[in-house]
Amino acid sequence: MLSLDKVFNAQTVLRNLVRETKLVRAYGIAPDCELYLKPENLQITGSFKVRGSAYKIAMLTDEEKKKGVIACSAGNHAQGVALAATQNGIKSLICLPDSAPISKVEATKGYGAEVCLVEGCYDDAYQKALELRDREGYTFVHPFDDENVIAGQGTIALEILNELDNIDAIVVPIGGGGLISGIAYTAKQIRPSIRIYGVQVAGAPSMYNSVKDGEIECLSSVSTIADGIAVKKPGENTYALVKEYVDEIALVTDDEVSSAILALIEKQKMIAEGAGATAVAAVMFDKFHLKGKRVVAVVSGGNIDVTSLSRVIDRGLLKSGRSSSLLIELIDKPGQLKEISRIIADCGGNVTGVHYEKGDTESVNGCFLRIEMETRDFEHVNLITQTLRAEGFKLV
Repeated sequence: MLSLDKVFNAQTVLRNLVRETKLVRAYGIAPDCELYLKPENLQITGSFKVRGSAYKIAMLTDEEKKKGVIACSAGNHAQGVALAATQNGIKSLICLPDSAPISKVEATKGYGAEVCLVEGCYDDAYQKALELRDREGYTFVHPFDDENVIAGQGTIALEILNELDNIDAIVVPIGGGGLISGIAYTAKQIRPSIRIYGVQVAGAPSMYNSVKDGEIECLSSVSTIADGIAVKKPGENTYALVKEYVDEIALVTDDEVSSAILALIEKQKMIAEGAGATAVAAVMFDKFHLKGKRVVAVVSGGNIDVTSLSRVIDRGLLKSGRSSSLLIELIDKPGQLKEISRIIADCGGNVTGVHYEKGDTESVNGCFLRIEMETRDFEHVNLITQTLRAEGFKLV
């Protein structure tokens, strides 16, 4: 059974393997509260997952270690299992969904695991892993619904409470629920007054729906940039622990997650993957009542695929009003672009792209001019559009 003693034992076992990630005071991200980040994106393997998987593997019997281990993962758990198994001289086979970023697949191989790509999402990889376990006799290392795994994740709460006093709330991402189960159980055992808030993405609200409806539910599909928490069905152990120890769960959108990733890059010089930024997104967009509170947000991972990072940044810029696009209907005559550029510059905007388009306009000599701009925020965008209209330009 899960116990506080088991969490403390996990901390001792993991002492020479995992990195104790120190809290970082965050400025400029959530001005209404005193925000600290728990940067598990700086953990060995780039994610908190190594804690739970390494403790689970350490607790295996000699016979189980001889047979090797198998796991399924969207990427981060895979790397944790691979590293822990390799360091213990154990064979590991990891089933990953074929949608997992190439960087995570290659990193898993780099830690010494054999990889089996499975068509579909995490849950499809899970079924394949169970099939191979039964056929080959591997020991299955569950990514979240296992008491030893949960105890390993609970060591994060021990580190937080040891480093910072008078914490009002801890905000934690939720996929299958292993991370928040370990943190919530441990924190509430030591300091029951702490509020534990969970965050899921709107495209994969499995735990949110299950808790709301009072029973474990399985989503028909998931769709989100936060691939690390794109889980269709929560675990039985994690569902029970979340119901008992988590105070509230909220949803964030992919746009809000993108904005959080951008804010972490700009304000903290910190790279987070989609799943890792969900807790920060919830704080940024006021999903909980945190005004005036001392809050810790867990940045659970930083293994974002470099090829998708630019797309996420672009999305974050649009969501926060940092970039915008205007479509202006004009009479096609000399000097129009010059005048529009002057107005935008006078308002403090920066033109980054100009596209001339012919189309169905009211005038035979009409055209459309699409302007891409770099702006400060949505108020700045409104200032520019109002000024253009006041100067007689027609914005479509």
